Amino acid sequence: MEEEKLDLISSLPFELQQRIISFLPLKEAVRASVLSTHWKSLWSPIQVSLNFDPNPINHEGSVQEFNQVMGMCMRSYACLGQWKLCLNVVDSNEALILKATKGVDRELHLEFFETKKVSRDFKSEPTSTSACLCLHSHHPTQTDSFSGVKLLHLRSVTNLTKTLVSEVFSNCHVLESLKLEKCRGLESLDVKTETLRSLAVADCSNMAAITISAQNIKSFWFHGALPQIITLKNTRSLIDVVLNLKDGPISNEFDCEEILSILFSFKDVEALTLSGWLLEWLCSAGVIFGRLDFQFHKLKALTWIDSLINKDKRDSLACFLNACPLLEKLSVEIDSKLSTIPCPLFYQYWHEPHLWMDFTSVTSNTSQLKHLKSIELLGFTGRDHELQLMDLLLEKAITVNSLTLTCPEFLS
Repeated sequence: MEEEKLDLISSLPFELQQRIISFLPLKEAVRASVLSTHWKSLWSPIQVSLNFDPNPINHEGSVQEFNQVMGMCMRSYACLGQWKLCLNVVDSNEALILKATKGVDRELHLEFFETKKVSRDFKSEPTSTSACLCLHSHHPTQTDSFSGVKLLHLRSVTNLTKTLVSEVFSNCHVLESLKLEKCRGLESLDVKTETLRSLAVADCSNMAAITISAQNIKSFWFHGALPQIITLKNTRSLIDVVLNLKDGPISNEFDCEEILSILFSFKDVEALTLSGWLLEWLCSAGVIFGRLDFQFHKLKALTWIDSLINKDKRDSLACFLNACPLLEKLSVEIDSKLSTIPCPLFYQYWHEPHLWMDFTSVTSNTSQLKHLKSIELLGFTGRDHELQLMDLLLEKAITVNSLTLTCPEFLS
């Protein structure tokens, strides 16, 4: 076989190839297309051209035509499929491109591409509706093209395409997993459903408000700028939260009460990831986590992320640990590639600011971490504040059995 270089895959009937690849997860199925040039034909997108009017007053016809096309695409989940929709913008020679990929596990991935000329012509076009995604549970009708979608991944949604995306989203009545990525056209997200299990929002630079009411949601991951509003209601199943606020706050206003109400909604999670600057800002404003009327009694794994460890970041982490009495695993990730978020001056304080204390006082005010078994220090450079944090953790974690230090590549 090696001598003759037989391509047995290409010799299979097309229908059989589709059947084989349908058993793979969508991501792996796409990767498998590189095994054979013939298999690439399995992923040759069906191309459709539609007229699209971005004006909210006139876009009803565009939405209906879009629904008809997507209805045919989503008719069956028996096999994988990919479509390339060319949305010809009215009164323009340019077009928007939508790449739609459907998986057999009721997955739908939508990615938008916008030409420069379209962006220039319509970027500042006023609209009468806010860029909001809204999903509230109700009984779907047979005409809902997207009622069977369980996993929805939206990428690069802009102000122009939010109308079509809202139409898709509002009809996903059994949605279990939602991921929004680089959707700069979205300003708010409102979800009220019993089916959602996981939500991930990444690099949506204008996302100012997130409201979630989902009693079965288990994970909420957010990467980007801190929204002005994050409201979680009826989320008693939530166990895994990531707040990687690498871009700082979305606005110049920092409301301690609002931030503490967000943390309060996470108080029963088992795994939590936080940006170090958030704890630093709260402590700089006088928040003492050990004196709050709530603690993270169920928290077992905490991950702290920031660009560096200085005195205030070190001490604010120590302060936060006082609110985590049952913590079992602590990961401190120092990534110099992250932006440094400078702490502002606060003129009103919850309590007398305590970050001015010397390290001996900080250590004495840190509670014993009786359940902490594992400590990871990633990006460790051996600077004084990092060494002091390690000493503090080793002193307080009286039952620790694992300490992992990972240095950056330039030090290894």
